Amino acid sequence: MASSTQFATTLVALILLQYLIGSYSTTFTIVNQCSYTVWPGILSGAGTEPFSTTGFALQPGESNALAVPPSWSGRLWGRTLCSQDSTGKFSCITGDCDSSTIECAGKNAIPPASLAEFTLNGAGGLDFFDVSLVDGYNLPILIEPHGQTGGGNCTATGCSVDLNAACPTELKVMSSSDGGESVACRSACEAFGDPQYCCSGAYGSPDTCKPSSYSQFFKSACPRAYSYAYDDGSSTFTCASADYTITFCPTLSTGSIKSGNEKYPVPAGDVSGVRHVDQRGNNLVTIIVAFVLMVLVVDRLW
Repeated sequence: MASSTQFATTLVALILLQYLIGSYSTTFTIVNQCSYTVWPGILSGAGTEPFSTTGFALQPGESNALAVPPSWSGRLWGRTLCSQDSTGKFSCITGDCDSSTIECAGKNAIPPASLAEFTLNGAGGLDFFDVSLVDGYNLPILIEPHGQTGGGNCTATGCSVDLNAACPTELKVMSSSDGGESVACRSACEAFGDPQYCCSGAYGSPDTCKPSSYSQFFKSACPRAYSYAYDDGSSTFTCASADYTITFCPTLSTGSIKSGNEKYPVPAGDVSGVRHVDQRGNNLVTIIVAFVLMVLVVDRLW
């Protein structure tokens, strides 16, 4: 009898532990290799469980590993040149989510912003992901899958080029109202509002909306990234059961955004030994404690 009770206790505990661990099976590691602070923002899709955080700061060389809710869909991006005014209102010159706080709290990125987009455990059990410049560009960004179990077009994608300095004059976002430096590059849709650039109205289908000279500017520099709304063929990637690293400024950049010390953004080097804010550590402690408590409770009941 004691043996049966012990077996039942162990079985129930293992099932519950598997449930707890299985509910967060994917990890996003967000890395800042820029020489200035980046404030990532995260927006979950409708009906999708949100992350434990929707915005935070990453110092140069810092990374943050986040447990991803199951079957999550949404987007994340980097905000730059952020500050807090005398009333405590937080805002950013690029990528701001208009929440007035570091947390985006369900608010989307204000264009232009380089976007990393995901739909996890989608059709066929695959993860779908892309880097989109459809809403413009503000930072070099790279998505790298790791530990995939096979299947899909599972490869890195992104835009590792600094486009701000080369951005067409009519699309440039300047750092101040009286000029300053180019800190982001708008899409033609945002800049002109023309349906042919926005793929709207009479241009709202793949047959009628074609690449423009402006979208070709983004595509030629970053061929794996989305450059306009119907740029699916060469810009969507899939993986099975992978973890993902999202890196800002993944390669040497000679762009025009400067940090507070007036240095141009360059990679911060190897991030393997730098500060690492790991949300998984807190989640693991919670799981272990819950597991121990469940074993004790189930054993007591038996």
